[in-house]
Amino acid sequence: MSRQPPNAAILVSFPNADAIVDPLASFILKAQKEAVEKKGRFTIALSGGSLPKMLTGLVGNPAVKWDKWQVFYVDERAVPLDHADSNHLSCTNYLFSKVPIPQDNIHTLDTTLLNDLEELSDAYEKLLIREFAQKDAARFPVFDLILLGMGPDGHTASLFHGHELLAEEDRWIACLEDSPKPPPKRITFTYPVINHAARVVFVVTGKEKAEMLSQVLDNPEAGLPPSRVKPVFPGQLYWFVDDAAAAAVQYARTPFKI
Repeated sequence: MSRQPPNAAILVSFPNADAIVDPLASFILKAQKEAVEKKGRFTIALSGGSLPKMLTGLVGNPAVKWDKWQVFYVDERAVPLDHADSNHLSCTNYLFSKVPIPQDNIHTLDTTLLNDLEELSDAYEKLLIREFAQKDAARFPVFDLILLGMGPDGHTASLFHGHELLAEEDRWIACLEDSPKPPPKRITFTYPVINHAARVVFVVTGKEKAEMLSQVLDNPEAGLPPSRVKPVFPGQLYWFVDDAAAAAVQYARTPFKI
């Protein structure tokens, strides 16, 4: 992982979605190794959508130190954990049900609070405070790695174009009852949390995202939600995309290397 200037995104394109799986696993393992050597734990935040299926390269990999992982969700739908819309269920089906990660290391919603979004988001923020503030004394948590996706409409996490949450500067976790994409009730990391991560990786595949990806990377002044992800130096930003998603992008590509 080479050093880059502040806020400079690194775009890596692969022939197809399947070709991303193993390089992404290698990238995650490199981040894990550095974090565990430095502080004895690896903090990672996952998204839903198509991302969980891209994590299958970690299954059966002996280099993964599952007992060192502390897993959070970048955003989550206010539904039971076994609901079809749950990001946790998707991650469990593709990854966690197939690996020996301690269940206590996976930090999920408090489903007893689903009827009160403010309490739900406050409770999840307290999980982050317990993991980060008491250990790192930071204004915002500093994740070792945050993995994001991007919808065809240009949303990332549960941050949607034109929504008031794009301007949130203080809270770690925010809630919304009016998501333009169902289900409407969700909680999400805010930009200060995302942008304080050591590494942020977008994983974007499919021709249906080509136009939006070009807008995000080639026209950042448009202010689409992914364009607002600008990690604080020395944080690093990567885009792992397939050629179909990158078909219209003019932004310079970088060869993949660890």
